[in-house]
Amino acid sequence: MHFSLAREQLIKPLQLVSGVVEKRQTLPVLSNVLLEVEATELLLTGTDLEVELVGRVTLSEPAEAGAITVPAKKFLDIVRSLPDDSIITVKQDSERVIVSSGRSKFTLTSLPAVEFPSIEKSSDHEEYSIPQAQFGHLINATSFAMAQQDVRYYLNGMSLELSPGMVRTVATDGHRLAMSSRQVEGLNTAEKKQVIVPRKGILELNRLLTGGEETIQIYLGSTHLRATTSDFSFTTKLVDGKFPDYERVIPRGGDKEVVGDRQTLKSIFSRAAILSNEKYRGVRLILSSGNLIVKANNPEQEEAEVTVEVDYEGPELEVGFNVNYLLDVLNVISGEQVKFILSDANSSALITDFDDDATAFVVMPMRL
Repeated sequence: MHFSLAREQLIKPLQLVSGVVEKRQTLPVLSNVLLEVEATELLLTGTDLEVELVGRVTLSEPAEAGAITVPAKKFLDIVRSLPDDSIITVKQDSERVIVSSGRSKFTLTSLPAVEFPSIEKSSDHEEYSIPQAQFGHLINATSFAMAQQDVRYYLNGMSLELSPGMVRTVATDGHRLAMSSRQVEGLNTAEKKQVIVPRKGILELNRLLTGGEETIQIYLGSTHLRATTSDFSFTTKLVDGKFPDYERVIPRGGDKEVVGDRQTLKSIFSRAAILSNEKYRGVRLILSSGNLIVKANNPEQEEAEVTVEVDYEGPELEVGFNVNYLLDVLNVISGEQVKFILSDANSSALITDFDDDATAFVVMPMRL
């Protein structure tokens, strides 16, 4: 195997593919990236057996076909260290790989390509086409609410729901929930289909989305999801489990509506959070006509109290929340105003962008 290409062609796909590779692996070959030359195309593959990412680069220089694996981190560090306008040559030399550029030469250990595992891809799948910008919005609006290493393994990921003309994502960690829906023209699914994409799969997939007008092809099988763009193919195993009935969690019939400026609320929650309990992060929201007071205290007997004007007409209400959960929601809402719908001190809050109720957030209250 032998190929040459410009550093700028190699750096981005190599960074993305290396991001899939885990630092500590049980199999030595899993810390490597697979390099394959086929005709005028270079394929770079990284995997941790749960997710697999393949990047494609078109070669303008004559190349010699072949396949080999090299240590992902070391190869990436070498490419990063070279000047921006470098031409990089990679050549297989028996059981070694020589990377050279200008007066620099690096010899890397390698492992045979036949040892590199490949995630099994089901031939039985359904195909969908979704604009990258819309898919990226759905992920960004909900991914923060995914659980991390929860014993309820089905929460360590995101529900992806496809129905005729609509895509919906839902994530929850049991304390808060995020849900976002988008109309997608021509989504050709006969009936509603729901799968759980694991947390790492969602985070890696989000890194690949450009947010432009280009579409992403989604291939949905019984155990895997594959997403392809013009530059990448990404495959992830699906979580084998049933996602909770999120419709039951969404509070209905709240009679207390609060509307405020998103940036202002974000600012006062951040201020109050400074003196909140570092472990539980609780703050109290005290509502009265046209007014919101946010209070926080901690075991050192320190207190914070911040007041802001809001659009609220109703009885006085005091309710506690984890301030980090409120800030997470305000960070992903893009509109200027945000709406809180509340019932009482023991009920969850429903939060939406004032101008976009297709995305909704639920935050459970705290006893303070």
